This record gives sequence, structure tokens and C-alpha cells, in this order.
Amino acid sequence: MSKDSLALTDNRTGRSYELPIQNGAIRAADLRQVKVSEDDFGLMSYDPAFMNTASCASRITFIDGDKGILRYRGYPIEELAEKSTYLETAYLVLYGDLPTKAELDEWTHNITFHTIIHENIKKFMDGFHYDAHPMGMLVSTVAALSTFYSDAKHIFDVESRKKQTYRLIGKMPTLAAFAYRHSLGMPYAYPDNDLSYTGNFLNMLFKMTEVKYKPNPILEKALDVLFILHADHEQNCSANAMRAVGSSQADPYCSVAAAAAALYGPLHGGANEAVLRMLKEIGSKAKVPEFVKKVKAGEGKLMGFGHRVYKNYDPRAKIIKRIADEVFEVTGKNPLLDIAIELERIALEDEYFIKRKLYPNVDFYSGIIYQAMAFPVEMFPVLFAIPRTSGWIAQWEEMLLDTEQKIARPRQVYLGQDKRSYVAVEQREAGAGKAGPTKPKKAA
Repeated sequence: MSKDSLALTDNRTGRSYELPIQNGAIRAADLRQVKVSEDDFGLMSYDPAFMNTASCASRITFIDGDKGILRYRGYPIEELAEKSTYLETAYLVLYGDLPTKAELDEWTHNITFHTIIHENIKKFMDGFHYDAHPMGMLVSTVAALSTFYSDAKHIFDVESRKKQTYRLIGKMPTLAAFAYRHSLGMPYAYPDNDLSYTGNFLNMLFKMTEVKYKPNPILEKALDVLFILHADHEQNCSANAMRAVGSSQADPYCSVAAAAAALYGPLHGGANEAVLRMLKEIGSKAKVPEFVKKVKAGEGKLMGFGHRVYKNYDPRAKIIKRIADEVFEVTGKNPLLDIAIELERIALEDEYFIKRKLYPNVDFYSGIIYQAMAFPVEMFPVLFAIPRTSGWIAQWEEMLLDTEQKIARPRQVYLGQDKRSYVAVEQREAGAGKAGPTKPKKAA
């Protein structure tokens, strides 16, 4: 028997099987040979929320949750945050290698060239109510771009994919900033292509009457680092949505809109807002021990701690904590910071949280920084969506070119009724036919 295989005995039949192991995984389809009878569909794996199922093979992002490691294309996130820029990192995520000087200049030019949006998109935005959520506006307008760029449907054309990549990464900050300005009833501020990617975004957000907006270099750099940290994160909910919708061969705008809609949820892109609410609820540093006691008693929830993947300190959280001090030198200290630091200190020393491997994640400090930079909480998921666009496109293109991928279509374990006969409405009795769960059946 090969060492790279799994020996399996079906106790129902007494038959034994040998399933190949490749890259630490077995192919779920290999389980189909495990049958009770010839007309049996075959064994399936049941894995709600993909807790232990690999849906693809990827070369983009590596995470070791137990060791607290995050790498883009092999490069540690710590090095990229210290030495790189967001646009350089986006190029790396998309194309697999860091660009040369000439490649980076061309890439930056192409992104910058596509920051302007069609005037009719502005009219589309004007149709939203004054209090529309910026993230809802972003999701809708990204999807609307599909109707402006019909060439995006040529998804197997390399040049077309490049052009849509430039457009999406270039226009996302513009759409986001316009959504923000619309929510405040302010006139839109157009892109200034003399500025950096993040500097231009700050310009479109906060420019008032000045002829030329000059972003604070410390805040500009801090936002760039935050964008690097959020560029990709393996097969999370929104990346999975991007791949699933893209697998139907939908154009990239509709696929990105789907990914952004997934990010809109409070368990994904809205998690840092929940952290702020928690810190405000605690109220003061002195009340942290009391709050921790309630959490341990099951009377509250510790937001910003723990992660589906990380069972160690989230490496992104460490970086954000370092840049927080630089931001607060400019903005003034966020009063919630002392509460957060005290909460982290107590939790990391408490056996209850240590045993459960609950460490601060990226959301724990990011919301505090965003708030200090004058972003309203409604903008937090939007700030997440802008940098994650490069990761979504990278995941989409990798899926598109993977010959093993087909349209996403999970199986199910059917627990409903067996075959029943139709009864005329006049003959039905109240409560008839409302039997409980039946024996599970497999559905093709």
C-alpha cells in the first residue's frame, strides 16, 4: 500500500478502499466509490461552512493560523507592510512577482488613468436616498459598471481582463469616495492623478475649498499600509463569493459586486464596527475587568478576538497596533485606545482566553484608527473593499484559468419528505402530511 494514501474500511459492507493523498488532501469525488449497492450515489463529505474543505488549489496567499503567518506569493506580510506600497503589492498579488521599476511605473500609470468614472455613474449615484449606506451604494455601482463596459464579458481575452483590472482597481476609490460624499450631501471631488493611490482617495473624501489638496503624509502612509494588510486573505467569505459567481463566467464587475456584498455582512467587513461598539459599551479602562468577567460567564462577547483561521496572534493586528501610535500623533489619541490596550492585556494573560486561543485579529485595532482618521463607521467595510479588490480579481482569474474548476455547485444531504402524491385542496386536512424529518437521502 502506498504511504501517500488513506486506507478506508466501510463497516456497512466490510469493503476496503485506498484513496490517494495529494498535497495533504483527498479528493472528495474519490469517496463516490464507497457504496452500499450499485445504485447508491456514493459517500459524500458533509462540511457546513467549509470548515475543513479545500475548494481550490491556489498560489496567491499562504496562511498558517497556528503560527500566525501570512504571506502574499511567498512574501511575509511584515516585509510588505514595511517596504512596499499598496499598488506594488496589488501587482504582486495579481501577477505573482514584484514588479520591476518599469513594470511598476506602467502599472501605476494604467491604474491612475482609469480613476475617472463615467458621468452617468454620478447620475446613478444621485438616485440613492441621502441616508443610503455607502457600502450598499458601492455594491450597486460596481455592478452597474457591467452595463458601461460590455467588453468585460470577454473574460477569456487576456487584454480585456487586464483592462477590467485597471478599471476596477482604479475606480473603486472613486466610487467609494463619491458614495461617502453623497451620504453627506457634499459635491463630488474628482480624482487628482498627481497624488498617490491613497493620497488621491483622501483627496476625494476630504477636499473642501482648497485648490490643491495635500494629504498628511503620515495618514497617507498609514492608509497605504492598511490597504496592503487587506489586499487578500485566502479563501474567506468574499473571495469564495467572487470565485463562486465568477465560475458561472459572469463578468468581473458582477463578480466583484457579489464579493463586496459578502463583505457587507457584519461577520466579515463589518467586524471592526462591532469592536468599536463593544469598546464604547465598556466605557472606561476601569470597567474592563468587569466586562471580561461577563464574557467568561457567557453574558457578553469579546469582539475583535479570535479568527476562523488564526489560532495565534493575527500578524496584521501586530502591524496595525504599531502604526496606531503614528496616526494618533497626527489625529490625537482616540479615547477608546486605552480601553482596547487594557482589554488586550487582560485577555492575553487570562487562562480562559489563552486556552481558547483567542488573540486580537485585524479588526481589533483597525476600527480605532479609521475612526481617528475621521471615517464614519459606515465607511469601514468600504475601506476594506477598496484594497481587497486586487485580491478578488487575483482569485477570480486563478479560478478562471484553472482547468479543474467548473461552475460552483455543492451537493446537499437531503432531509426532506420521500415521494408523496398530490391531494386536491378540498380533500386536505389541517396538519396532514406535516411529518418530522425523514431518513437522510443524498441528492445529485
